[in-house]
Amino acid sequence: MIEIGIVGGTGYTGVELLRLLAQHPEARVKVITSRSEAGLHVWELFANLREAYPDLRYSEPDAEALKACDLVFFATPHGVAMKLTPELLDAGVKVIDLAADFRITDLRVWENFYGMPHACPELMREVVYGLPELNRERIRHARVVANPGCYPTAVQLGFWPLLKEKLIDIDHLVADAKSGISGAGRGAKVGSLAAETSESFKVYGIDGHRHLPEIEQQLNHMAEGHVNLTFVPHLVPMIRGIEATLYGRLTRNVSIDELQALFEQTYAEEPFVDVMPRGSLPDTRMVKGSNMCRMAVYRPQGRDIVVVTSVIDNLVKGASGQAVQNMNLMFGLDETCGLSAPALLP
Repeated sequence: MIEIGIVGGTGYTGVELLRLLAQHPEARVKVITSRSEAGLHVWELFANLREAYPDLRYSEPDAEALKACDLVFFATPHGVAMKLTPELLDAGVKVIDLAADFRITDLRVWENFYGMPHACPELMREVVYGLPELNRERIRHARVVANPGCYPTAVQLGFWPLLKEKLIDIDHLVADAKSGISGAGRGAKVGSLAAETSESFKVYGIDGHRHLPEIEQQLNHMAEGHVNLTFVPHLVPMIRGIEATLYGRLTRNVSIDELQALFEQTYAEEPFVDVMPRGSLPDTRMVKGSNMCRMAVYRPQGRDIVVVTSVIDNLVKGASGQAVQNMNLMFGLDETCGLSAPALLP
């Protein structure tokens, strides 16, 4: 049994970890921390978890208690994991960070976007980026995993088949993405109020969303060159879900049948990527509550632009579900363990 610690267990990704781990046959949550809610039972905040965790209480963050775990998830804002991770690693504890502390390898870029010095640059050489579809074998042997962001997951999985075959012009890539409100976190903010978001649809972060350097870094690896990406995120009035519409200009004449076959072959053995039949239009409710990414590929009007639509649940495949998928790999378990429940509908 894997003994689990969760740092930051009151946000949406923390409670989603609790939900997923409650049905995991090989994991037990031993410690869950929250400075503001220390002493409360988990179910006092999240009644849906009353049966799963009748006795588990939030506690003040304590390094010694976390050192008694096999794995610690950080479901915290950026800047927290990097301060505690070296001490945990020295104690033999593995770490998965759901925030951005370890995602960007160029620390000058990281410090520019996050406005603080990095606390443990010496660890970056061994950090593994936790996108299983591309880094599965490295994740199996990792001590520290940087769990990908939600937008980056949907965008990377959609572009990967095209980039690996060098089928699109890497100087002109576009990712037009939309997220539900839970992507903004659980904190009380005027911009997240129902009265502010209902019956509305808006763009944000055009001049430089924090996920942009992560996406560009990973697409550069895929393309083995420097990509020029325009990334435009939007907020839509729903709770969960991300839809990324991706555009690329074809570098050679490839039929839609060939594109469909490429995507199907690329992901044929992937348990959590579903390439939909030709002509399908994936929507976010197809993946609600699941760890699945569903996608479809198009070549509209037979012209030279290829369009991919990629949908995920931002709290599952975009965060906590992918983190559990990485945990399974790190501990030699079946990758799908605890993650095989189908999506919720309606």
